[in-house]
Amino acid sequence: MGDLGQPAVLPVSEPRPRRIGVLGGTFDPVHIGHLRGALEVAESLTLDELRLTPSARPPHRNTPQVSALDRLAMVECAVTGVSPLVVDDRELKRDKPSYTLDTLELMRAELAADDQLFLLLGWDAFCGLPTWHRWEELLQHCHILVLQRPDADSEPPDALRNLLAARSVSDPLALTGPSGNIAFVWQTPLAVSATQIRQLLASGKSVRFLVPDAVLAYIDAHGLYRASN
Repeated sequence: MGDLGQPAVLPVSEPRPRRIGVLGGTFDPVHIGHLRGALEVAESLTLDELRLTPSARPPHRNTPQVSALDRLAMVECAVTGVSPLVVDDRELKRDKPSYTLDTLELMRAELAADDQLFLLLGWDAFCGLPTWHRWEELLQHCHILVLQRPDADSEPPDALRNLLAARSVSDPLALTGPSGNIAFVWQTPLAVSATQIRQLLASGKSVRFLVPDAVLAYIDAHGLYRASN
């Protein structure tokens, strides 16, 4: 009876690991394909954050057509108020090529040991992994989510087949631990590309509904991608 007046001692619950997604790219410009795919993944995997990470000097892409500051500003316009999408500008602050491994190492160092880090890659980018800087080390820092549209039917290169056999998980929701595995995520097919948008703008045509209104307003206000540039 003497214990009845004592407050119950509740067990202290451990904070659950955070789930952080990373989507890199030139975003030249950012468009609804990037954003819809990112949002679908963030919602389906209940990510705490999905970081859109503009690259400064992408090793495998042509030099972006507009400045890093303009590309960053457009991504910031696009994700304002769209939780859990956020912008991470660390690659624009580095005076060297934007190697994904370097970015993941820095992010991992800022996270708790059991936090999960997910690198989002389109199918074409995933197939090109064997050409990336120290690509074999990527899975030491993250899980890889391959964004595969229903119309993607090409085969991965031989260099990736053994990796897929050893590291693939059929259900992305079943990915456990901070890093180390690969899963495929189906996404709504949106036939939109930054190249197409730049071509339309250069020819004086409208890109409304291909980019968020705030991004279109920024493009118009700064005269980006016009033929005179």
